[in-house]
Amino acid sequence: MQRLVFMFIFLGFAGVVTAEEATEPLIHPTFARVPYGGAPQQFVDVYQARSTGPAPVIVYIHGGGWWGGTAGGIIRTDVFGKHNKRGEGLRRILASGVSLVAVEYRLVPQARKAGITPPVEWPLRDAAQAVQFIRHKASEWNMDKDRLGLTGSSAGGCSSLWLAMHPDMADPQSSDPVARESSRPACVGIVNAQSSLDPQQLQQWFKSPRYGGHAFGFVKREGGREVSDMAACLAARDDILPWIREYSPIEHASGDDPPVFLNYSAAPQPAGQPQLDSVHGAAHGMKLKETLDALGVEATVSYPGTAGWNDEAHIDFLLRNLQKQ
Repeated sequence: MQRLVFMFIFLGFAGVVTAEEATEPLIHPTFARVPYGGAPQQFVDVYQARSTGPAPVIVYIHGGGWWGGTAGGIIRTDVFGKHNKRGEGLRRILASGVSLVAVEYRLVPQARKAGITPPVEWPLRDAAQAVQFIRHKASEWNMDKDRLGLTGSSAGGCSSLWLAMHPDMADPQSSDPVARESSRPACVGIVNAQSSLDPQQLQQWFKSPRYGGHAFGFVKREGGREVSDMAACLAARDDILPWIREYSPIEHASGDDPPVFLNYSAAPQPAGQPQLDSVHGAAHGMKLKETLDALGVEATVSYPGTAGWNDEAHIDFLLRNLQKQ
């Protein structure tokens, strides 16, 4: 009996230790909250790999529709695998000799409050500035700025595509050394990403598009929360066409774009049927691939049912590309 009581006490104590440990992330940034701009949301968290020479780097741009999300989500996001609950997915990448940087950025609601038009300018321009800043710090952080890949899900994937396809924002004549750095990645591997913000294009691709209008300031209240007002966005398309041409990724597709891997967690609707998911649907990737194929750019779209699909295939793609000598 005494032995049983001891065992219960021991197991109870062990359970307490496990619970306490579960609240602590397995991985902490090597350098935390390093500012790349003057706003509180403009910072990066750096996870440095052990490497004898400059390491490749994967830059993570968080999702959340540009409505929310944080750089700290890198330790639990399934962008790095469904097992990534406390940073386990990051360990695999760091162990391979590839560093990671998570980007925090200003969101659409903050841009709207500040009167920025279109609001998506802030999250996208912040992402570009962060990439340029990371390259500027590459030597200090023992990173190879020429082997920089991007990843993210949903809006983070859309931001990654925009950076990959937009003409390089580097200004070689700038007095600011950060601004002289390239904004374009060497490769992109992303999850459930939107490739277009054009309401007319989305209406052609999907049965009832419901995402994208908020990027340009078109919102409405539905079910107690703000959502994209796609009808208003479409009605105003002629007026906002310059914004669409600047901030919709597919608008910038060109023959010198880097290779991209678009991973989706669900298969598209069968051929001939309306595509339903305009937020995370694989049709986004399929339409972009059609465009990139015509331009001779390497583009892979993967989803359940395609050969070799798995939820980390985009990370495998990044590692293969970034670890090339």
